[in-house]
Amino acid sequence: MNSLFDGEEQISFKPLAEKMRPITLNDFFGQKEIVGDDSPIRKMIENDTITSMIFWGPPGVGKTTLAKIIARQTNSLFYELSAVTAGVKEIKEFIEIAKYNKGNGKKTIVFVDEIHRFNKSQQDAFLPHVENGNIILIGATTENPSFEVNSALLSRSKVYVLKSLTKDEILGILKRALNENYEYRDVIIEDDCLSIIADVSSGDARNALNTLESVINITPLKKGKRVINKEILESSLQSKVFLYDKNGEEHYNLISALHKSMRNSDPDAALYYLARMLEAGENPLYIARRLIRFSSEDIGLANPSALVQATCTYDACHYNGMPECNVNLAQLVVYLSLSPKSNSLYTAYMEVQSDAKKTMEEKVPLHLRNAVTKLDSELGNGKGYKYAHDYENKITNMQCLPDSLKGRKYYHPTEIGSKKQFKEILKRIEQIKKKC
Repeated sequence: MNSLFDGEEQISFKPLAEKMRPITLNDFFGQKEIVGDDSPIRKMIENDTITSMIFWGPPGVGKTTLAKIIARQTNSLFYELSAVTAGVKEIKEFIEIAKYNKGNGKKTIVFVDEIHRFNKSQQDAFLPHVENGNIILIGATTENPSFEVNSALLSRSKVYVLKSLTKDEILGILKRALNENYEYRDVIIEDDCLSIIADVSSGDARNALNTLESVINITPLKKGKRVINKEILESSLQSKVFLYDKNGEEHYNLISALHKSMRNSDPDAALYYLARMLEAGENPLYIARRLIRFSSEDIGLANPSALVQATCTYDACHYNGMPECNVNLAQLVVYLSLSPKSNSLYTAYMEVQSDAKKTMEEKVPLHLRNAVTKLDSELGNGKGYKYAHDYENKITNMQCLPDSLKGRKYYHPTEIGSKKQFKEILKRIEQIKKKC
C-alpha cells in the first residue's frame, strides 16, 4: 500500500506505457463522454466534489490513469490495493491510515483494480468508510459491476463505462510517445506500421505502447537512425502482419466468408477464414459475438445447444485472450458448421418486426393488461384473462395478438434437427386450443 508519488524520483527505468501515463485530463485520450468538457467527472474535479465511483471497461482504456489524475487534481492522497493479494486484514489496516489522513484534513482515495475479484466480506469492509467519508473508493473492473460488485457498495458508487479506444485515439497516443521522448529522436517509422500497431492493439493503449517500445528496442541503429518497416514489425510481433484493415472492406469480406462457410456446413473453409482473421490481429471477442449471432440466426432451435456453446466460447475468449483462445473459437466454428441449419427464427423475427413497426399504435388487448390499481380494474384491465395454470394441459384458447393481427403466424419450424420436435409441440398446442 504505497501513496501515489512515494519513491518516484528513485525509479531509474519505466516502461514506455508508464512514462506516457497522462497526469492531467488535457493529456487524456478517449472517454470524452465522462472526462470531456462539461462532463460529469471533469465537473466533479473542478468543484472538488469527487465521490466514490467504479470504472467498468476493457484493459488499457485508462481506468487506473483516470483514478490517478483525479487524485492529483483534487490534492488527494492516493493508495492502490490489489484485489488479488489484499484481504480483509489489509483493508482494515489501510482504513486506519485513511482515518489518520482525514484527521489531518487530507482526503484519501483508495483505488482497487479488478474490484470484482474481492469477495463479499472484502467488499463489505469498505461500506461504512465510504459512507462516513473516511475514504473515496474508486474501483476498476473488466466485468459487469451489476453482477460482480455487492449491491450495497454499488448503490454508494457511481458507475462509469469506459470504452475501447478508437484507432485514431491509439494513433494519437503512439505519435505523442514518439514526439515527446527525446530518446526516440532517431526513430523513423512508416505510417503503415503505426496503423498496424493500432489495429493489433484492439483499443488497448498499454498494449499499443508496449508493442511500439518492443519494436523500437529490436530495431538496429544504422547511420544514426532506427528505420522501422513491416519486416521489423513482423519480427517484433512474432507473426506475419497481414494486409488487413479491421474497419475496411477486407474485414467485412472475411467475416462474411466465415459466416457463409459455416452456413454451408463447410468446417474446413470456416476454419481457414477464422485463421485469416485471428492471425491478422482481429479481436477474438468480435468473432465470438458474430458466432453467437450465427447460432440463433442460422441454427436456432434446430440445435438449441448451439447458443449455449457460443456464449460459453465468448467467455473462454474473454478469460484466455489470444493466442490461447484460438482453439476455443476453432472448436465452436467446427461445431456450428456441423450443426443442422435453420433460419426459421430469423425469418420469423424479420416478419414480426415489419408488423410491429406498422402497428406501434396498436393497444395491448385489455385482458392482457395489468390491473395494478382500482382505476385499472374499473377500466377493464385484466378482465377476461385466462390463467393458463388453471386449465388442463396449461393451455387456453385466449387470443394474445391484437385484433388487427389475429391469426397471424410467424414461426414456421421445419423437420430439421430438434425442430421436428418443436413442430410436433406446436401441432399439439393447436389441437388442444381447438378443443377449448
